[in-house]
Amino acid sequence: MPFSSTDHAAPPMQGSPLDSGGHRVPLYTPEFAADPDRAYREMRRKFGPLIPVELAPDVPATLVVGYRHALRILHDPDHFPADPRRWQRTVPPDCPLLPMMEYRPNALRSAGAEHARLRPPIVAGLEAVDLHTLRATIERLAVPLINEFCESGSADLRTEYAFPLTFATLTELMGLSPEAGRTAFEGMAAILDATSAESAAEGNMRFAGALMEVVGQKRTCPGRDVTSRMMQHESGLDDMEMVQQAALVYAAGTEPTTSLITTTLRLMLTDDRFGGHMLGGSLATRDAIDEVLFTDPPLPNFCTSYPRQPILVGNTWLPADQPVVISIAACNTDPRIAGGERIGNRSHLAWGQGVHSCMAENVARIIAGEAVDQLLDALPEIRLAVPADQLTWRPGLFHRALSALPVEFPPSAPLTPMTGASQ
Repeated sequence: MPFSSTDHAAPPMQGSPLDSGGHRVPLYTPEFAADPDRAYREMRRKFGPLIPVELAPDVPATLVVGYRHALRILHDPDHFPADPRRWQRTVPPDCPLLPMMEYRPNALRSAGAEHARLRPPIVAGLEAVDLHTLRATIERLAVPLINEFCESGSADLRTEYAFPLTFATLTELMGLSPEAGRTAFEGMAAILDATSAESAAEGNMRFAGALMEVVGQKRTCPGRDVTSRMMQHESGLDDMEMVQQAALVYAAGTEPTTSLITTTLRLMLTDDRFGGHMLGGSLATRDAIDEVLFTDPPLPNFCTSYPRQPILVGNTWLPADQPVVISIAACNTDPRIAGGERIGNRSHLAWGQGVHSCMAENVARIIAGEAVDQLLDALPEIRLAVPADQLTWRPGLFHRALSALPVEFPPSAPLTPMTGASQ
């Protein structure tokens, strides 16, 4: 039976996702990047909940902007598997989307029995994290970072605080030595800032080498860290499988969490609903985080799947072996479900749904919340160094991240460093 929906969307029309000869909306243009919210509204008005798009020139896909359609797709992995290998054979090897979308033997890019084997070790490793110890770890790591800039009266919170704090926290959770952690940090930074395929490949080699080193160490000397617990899982992952899953934890944890921290700080520094309560504790921070997860999720277009056969969703046919991308940002603001009070509301799709939902939600929430609270407690008079409308966003369909978050504040004396054992 074909997958279908009983919802009544816009009637089928030329340009439905199955009709490759029809009009497709390009998502790689500066116009889309400049104002994606407006683009989502216009696409929804013209096409309904399922949009025929191009992710890159000559790379067709379907963008899902209907909340209920997204839920049905996310909870049907048999019809919408995440393994991209059949699609991957249809695109040229120099396709710019491959680094983000190509197959990898990890829990994100696999389906069926392979996914069922690769995901549980990560879940087990993350569920064993002591969240109370995690909060203390973040505070201990945040203090020296704040001390690096607190006397200067200004900082870029993305590069000087959010990214290094998130990476250092994950490094401790994963059990890397300080030396391996530095190598991994330099490798990931090189990947993110790469200006060529060669520099990205070099950064990837350094990053993977650091992870292979820690995997080898944990085989002979396990600890109370996520890597060791993943290795001890009954799935029995080999070394290369371990490197792939560890890399996924870093990749899925570092950049999105960095973005969540900086975007939450931006909101709290510019929105009176939150700015007036910056000294009020974690409740205001939790509310601000959820507001960001609704309106500016770090992964606005993600949860990609690849139907194995033409499939009917609502009254629209989707083609086989072509990406179906969930627009988390657009679904969160779907007029059919949007409206009302968001405080305390966690119905957004920022963590995904179904078998590929985020495995690190609790960890990511604590890292982001503690990072924000530590900074605002240390520098309560902090403010943006530029008008809010002059902040820029990094280009990219799959992420929503500030290029920088420049701030200023009255110079402050360094904080007293914390001591204590890491996890």
